[in-house]
Amino acid sequence: MKKMLHHLKKADPVLAAIIERVGPYTMEYREPVFQTLVRSIVYQQLSGKAASTIFNRLLAAVKVDPLTPEAILKLRPQRMRTLGLSQQKVKYIRELARMTRGGEIQFERLGELEDAEIVAHLTQVKGVGVWTVHMFLMFALRRPDVLPVGDLGVRMAMKKAYGLSELPTPAEMEKIAASWKPWSSVASWYMWRSLENQGAM
Repeated sequence: MKKMLHHLKKADPVLAAIIERVGPYTMEYREPVFQTLVRSIVYQQLSGKAASTIFNRLLAAVKVDPLTPEAILKLRPQRMRTLGLSQQKVKYIRELARMTRGGEIQFERLGELEDAEIVAHLTQVKGVGVWTVHMFLMFALRRPDVLPVGDLGVRMAMKKAYGLSELPTPAEMEKIAASWKPWSSVASWYMWRSLENQGAM
């Protein structure tokens, strides 16, 4: 941990100031399993509170914890809609369940793959985009060097921290974050926290 923070502080004075202000690194991790990816789909484009309510309803409805593809597929789509899931998300979650049950998506293999291979593997599922996989890489597989270029929070934090006139493009983000390697995930976590600490989120 000290090594990571020492590297980031030395590499980027702007980030160094944020690290000092935010304090210790306390990323909360989840298991790299089917349930975690379902949770990510539920959380897409919703506030944390609303998503948490819907996800807990889903867990209660399937009566299985952790969630399994079989348990999801036993629920009728209409029943899933009554839990608060949009029609699109019902389709996405059921597609993920079918592909996992059929062996096209193999969570147990993900640990052996490179980040780019995992992005390619999981984005086969309709409704699982690059942003969702980046979150899975960071929070479930604990990959240390992920820069989520599609994340609005990280883009907003960069705009604010580096005094940019517009939200940075993915290419601009890569340029700013070049010195963060190989700890881009840690730096991104600090970007999110920097907004929270200033009450901007």
